[in-house]
Amino acid sequence: METVNRILQEKITARIAPNKAVLIFGARRVGKTVMMRKIVDNYSGRTMMLNGEDYDTLALLENRSIANYRHLLDGIDLLAIDEAQNIPQIGSILKLIVDEIPGISVLASGSSSFDLLNKTGEPLVGRSTQFLLTPFSQREIAQTETALETRQTLEARLIYGSYPEVVMMENYERKTDYLRDIVGAYLLKDILAIDGLKNSSKMRDLLRLIAFQLGSEVSYEELGKQLGMSKTTVEKYLDLLEKVFVIYRLGAYSRNLRKEVTKAGKWYFYDNGIRNAIIGAFSPLAIRQDVGALWENYIIGERRKALFNEGL
Repeated sequence: METVNRILQEKITARIAPNKAVLIFGARRVGKTVMMRKIVDNYSGRTMMLNGEDYDTLALLENRSIANYRHLLDGIDLLAIDEAQNIPQIGSILKLIVDEIPGISVLASGSSSFDLLNKTGEPLVGRSTQFLLTPFSQREIAQTETALETRQTLEARLIYGSYPEVVMMENYERKTDYLRDIVGAYLLKDILAIDGLKNSSKMRDLLRLIAFQLGSEVSYEELGKQLGMSKTTVEKYLDLLEKVFVIYRLGAYSRNLRKEVTKAGKWYFYDNGIRNAIIGAFSPLAIRQDVGALWENYIIGERRKALFNEGL
């Protein structure tokens, strides 16, 4: 399969400006690093790209002084930091760099809106632009497919989702193994790391219940009863899952705005493949009972991707 060009790449590049920061959010493995490298490689000025998970990066930025950053970034036009949320005090560091290094531009990515926004939100007020990168949209994939190929691969999108590496794989068994690895190795790890949570089994059970209720209104009280936890804890866990881009809530529509705020909403997954990996459901559509829910999750997700890709 040909390389898929990300719609956001051009929009992000256009927003890179002197003494401003561009923040890219998105779940792990959706292609943030690949896109950042392309942006850096195509940038006309001198660049530096760092990885927030690398101890060398932490050591370089640890001395939070203007003198240190001026020495480190001497002659650099664009500083790019991947997985920036792993760097302590990253918000204050970026503010210092943006404010004190004349002409420098900053590009930073994070796998958790909770971590990166918490650490950069207040320090970078008025100094940053934010984008959300999702798994591939069908519009992006269509660059590499004919209309016939799109029809032939649509069932795979509904079952295995649109994570970049999954789309590139031709073997269904490899797709299944990859998605299970994402859920086990990355997804739960990120969630538990955010708030010092210890009970991964409860979080996984909650995700399974949400997956089985895909497209249906969710009662927090009922979820709490099934899981043996309070409504408040359920709401907290769902909030965390939303902040690492696993699920999102759509509020109920009502002509009465007060009722719209208080009515239960529906929860959807950012990616069909992640949802199916959580419940171990990779059977063909012809023998499934949840085809309607899969279509609903996919279509709503594609609409949201279109909005995100427009920077909305």
